Amino acid sequence: MRKLFLIVLVCIVSVNLSVANSGNKKGKSNRQKAVELIRSIETGATKPISYINPEKYIQHNQMVADGLAGFGEVMKQLPKGSAKAEVIRSFKDGQYVVTHTRYNFFGPKIGFDIFRFENGKIVEHWDNLQEIVKKTASGRSQIDGPVKIKDRNKTDDNKSLVKNFVRDVLMGKNPKRITDYISTVKYHQHNPGVKDGLSGLSEAIKSLNEANMPMIYTKNHIIIGEGNFILSVSEGTFMNKHVSFYDLFRIENGKIVEHWDTIENILPESKAKNRNGKFNF
Repeated sequence: MRKLFLIVLVCIVSVNLSVANSGNKKGKSNRQKAVELIRSIETGATKPISYINPEKYIQHNQMVADGLAGFGEVMKQLPKGSAKAEVIRSFKDGQYVVTHTRYNFFGPKIGFDIFRFENGKIVEHWDNLQEIVKKTASGRSQIDGPVKIKDRNKTDDNKSLVKNFVRDVLMGKNPKRITDYISTVKYHQHNPGVKDGLSGLSEAIKSLNEANMPMIYTKNHIIIGEGNFILSVSEGTFMNKHVSFYDLFRIENGKIVEHWDTIENILPESKAKNRNGKFNF
């Protein structure tokens, strides 16, 4: 009986040690993998390339061909030592990870990247890049500001807030409701051409309309978010060109209090290096 008890005890200890060791060896999160892949553009590290599925990598950057081969070809074109990639923000939403990065990638740029994961591997990529402007209307840079993710329990509510804001205000369904969504007390603006506050936004919209170059949102493709950071991806017209709008909002107490964005021209399909489209989430 005593011998049987010792055998059972040894088995229990072995199982517990196995569980503990497996916990210690827990792999990197998808968020960590995405950040490391972006950083590898600057560092040259090769390990992050293994986070991409070599059999399936769908590319939506119109200047890059599909697959690992397309990614590698772009890296070869970069002048040696020229690339910089500093990830300022990152967050996840289910199978998606979003990064917000200060780049020097064929010139200084701000970029949003979206990665879709399957079984721990990156299988799809979207991005939106815009050149850095040194002097902005608000005095804020295009990427500074808070980075800490808060209120994860409010993610769904915050995504609904942004979805309704895009529909009512940006797409013009009910623009008078703007104060239902944006704080009248604090609204920090990082779009280089727009001043802080609701008054700054109104002034910019009025100026564009008077110049006969209205900013038009025609379709929202996806809302991705975690806690107080919510990203909206839309298409429309800006400066009379077909563009992709990536708008990142920070939510505080049920109101939008901060905004970052990038606007990128959409190429005609005939000029794109892949046939996956700019969106197609």
